[in-house]
Parts: sequence; C-alpha cells; structure tokens
Amino acid sequence: MKRLVTLVVLALLVMGTMSVYGQDAVELRFAWYSDGNEGEVVRDLLDRFEADNPDITVILDEQPYTYILEQLPLQVEAGEAPDMARITAGERYRGFYLDLRPYLADPAYWEASFPAAVLEWLRPVGEESDAIHGFPNQFTVTGPYINRTLFEQAGVEVPSDSSDAVSWAEWTEAATAVAEALGEGTFAVAIDRSGHRFAGPAFSSGAVYFDDEGSVTIDTPGFRSFAQTLVDWHANGLTPLDVWLGSGGTYAAAAPYFINGQLALYMSGSWQISNFATNIGDAFDWEAVPNPTGEGGSTGMPGGTAVVAFAQTEHPAEVARVMDYLASVDVYREFAERTLFIPGHQGLGELNYQTELPAAKQALGMFAAEALHISDQAYMLQFGPSGFAINNPVRDRLTQVITGELTLDDAITRIQEDIDTALATAASS
Repeated sequence: MKRLVTLVVLALLVMGTMSVYGQDAVELRFAWYSDGNEGEVVRDLLDRFEADNPDITVILDEQPYTYILEQLPLQVEAGEAPDMARITAGERYRGFYLDLRPYLADPAYWEASFPAAVLEWLRPVGEESDAIHGFPNQFTVTGPYINRTLFEQAGVEVPSDSSDAVSWAEWTEAATAVAEALGEGTFAVAIDRSGHRFAGPAFSSGAVYFDDEGSVTIDTPGFRSFAQTLVDWHANGLTPLDVWLGSGGTYAAAAPYFINGQLALYMSGSWQISNFATNIGDAFDWEAVPNPTGEGGSTGMPGGTAVVAFAQTEHPAEVARVMDYLASVDVYREFAERTLFIPGHQGLGELNYQTELPAAKQALGMFAAEALHISDQAYMLQFGPSGFAINNPVRDRLTQVITGELTLDDAITRIQEDIDTALATAASS
C-alpha cells in the first residue's frame, strides 16, 4: 500500500510539473511573406530554434505580399498585431514597435551588425531614441532583368553588351524590336506596379523629389520624362496591361510574364533572384543588367525587408529570444546563402550562396555592384521621414493617366496634393 501511495504521489508530481511546463510554453505569431523560398528556409531555422527552446512555439503565418502592404497595417492599428512580422514599409508602424533593447542578450551586437540608417528608420521621427525594434532581414536593389534568349531569337543586340551607359529610350527601342520580331505573345517591357519601382528610373531620368531642406516637389522634368515613358509603354502595347490596370488598385508584379518567357525587359529587383532560380532555372538565359542612365545618372532604389517586433505582444522576452536567434551570425548567414539575398548584416564576410545556376550568380553580382551607385535621392525616399507619403500617390495617379482618367498635368497636381495632405496629417497627429 505504501508503495502504491508513493507511486500515486510521484505520478501526481510529474503531472503537476508537466502542467506547469505546459502553462509556461508560449505561442508566438510571426506574419511572413515570401518572394521565393524564404518561408521554407525560415521555417527550417525556426524548427531548430524550437527544438532547443521547447518553451516557445513560433507560428509562421505565411501570407501574400498584398497582406503585408494592406491588411497588416490595419490589424496593427486595431490592436491585433502579431508578435513579429517581416515587413517592407518600416515607417508605417512607427509608434507600434516593441523596444527590444531591454530584452536582448547583447544590444551592442545589433548596433555593430546592422546599418544605423535602418535601425533609425524604425524609430519615431524627431525623437531622440536608441530603441531597437528589429533588424534588416535582407537588402534589395531595384534594377532590370533581360531574357537574353528572346534577344538572340529576335536577332537584336543587347544594348548593355556594347555600352556601359544605356538610356531608357535605347532599352525601350531594343526591347520593342524584340517583341515585334517575335510577334504576338511577347511583350517588350514591364515594370512592377509600385511607386518604389517607378522611383529608380525617375531619379535616373533626372527627377528630384527632395530639396536640401527635405521638402517634397514632384513636378520636375525628370519625373515627367519617365512618367511619360510609362504611359507610352501602355499606349503602344509594349507592356502587359493587367499589371498596372488589372490589379484592383494594389501592388502587382510582372514576374509571371518574365518567368513564362513572354517579356524581353523586366524592371524589378534583386529579391526576384531566388524566384527566378526556382521557377526559371536554365529554361532560358536570363540575367540582370545595369540600371539605365539618364540626366540623373544611373540609380536603383534601395529597399529590403525588416523583421520587427510589435509592442502589443504579451511575451516580449520570448520574442527577443527569437529575434536574437534569427539575427545571430550563423543563422543570418545561412538564411542569406539559402535564399540568394543580399544581406543587411555588416559582419557576415564572404557568402557561399547555395546555387550552381550561372544566371543567379550573375544577378547577385550585378545587384551587389548596383548597390554602390544608389543616389542620395533614392536613400531619402526609402529611409527619410517623408518617403511614406510618396510612393502610393505616384502609383495610383499614374494609373489614372494610363486609363485616361487624368492628364499627366492633372496627375502631377493630384500627386503633390496627396503628398502634402499626408505629410500635414502626419505632422498633426
């Protein structure tokens, strides 16, 4: 009987201990989107974290990019934020982030590893702060890709083969010749439906958004030049209409046309490398080419993603453990090497990208070189305090020009009004 009592007591103790551990385990929600294989890679990395940290479970909530752009901000403002998220528009959530600094194992490591401009990008504007809200998950650069196979089939010379400075007009002429030679089903050129994507060519064409005081003026000859180029692409049937006109008013990428071998020149960016390596492979010869040159030089737009934590979390210490893990050198390096992204970490050294595909290696090298030519205007738009107000009005008003709802003059006036209103609203809030 004593032995039985002892066994019962032990069993109850074990059950009680298991119950305590069960209660101590926390579940964290992590909103995520992917351009290529990033979700698969980060899930693998998180599985290893969970194996070593059984008191934490990370639910990776994979969503399309439009969710990150449009629905996540509404959820955050409504008090329904996830614990963590992978985002692109860091300025949209200022004031909603968790300050990780008190919970991190070594905040100095974060400050030494990640660019100060990116850490500052997440902080409230106009306030002195050393808060750490997240880290750059990747660095991106916008720029064009070509389908070299289409150029060869059409017997058209690739302009960048013979010149280091090719204008948008020269690229448009060459890509148009490809489409005309190959006939119906082949498009000359396309650009993602995005004010961010538009900005690089606009700056190269001579657009100046910001003056020395940071004030925003849209109506410059360079802006008009590339805006007219975009409108002409549509008017002349050079670009798939449904990218800018069939997207329901949201961001849209022209990547499917390029992947399907229907597009000679595609203006997008470095984040497509993994996507193309997976979905094109060596089906045709594709490569990245330098950003076209114009009155403003040759520049792409910087960008990338940040992994951030939100203040609404009920488990800040556990969130910080996950963030410390993902930001650590070995884990970050593996993520970059497996996803074929340019890292936002300053201390990784040389990377061994996990691809044998020549096109992917060429594109990685090209975009790394293009990162050295990014203009001050481009950095101001991406990381400055006024950038949040610009890209969507540019995108939406130019769409109205393409559809015939507005003239270009009217659109430029409306864009400026939209920007001024957004900045005034932000200043008064």
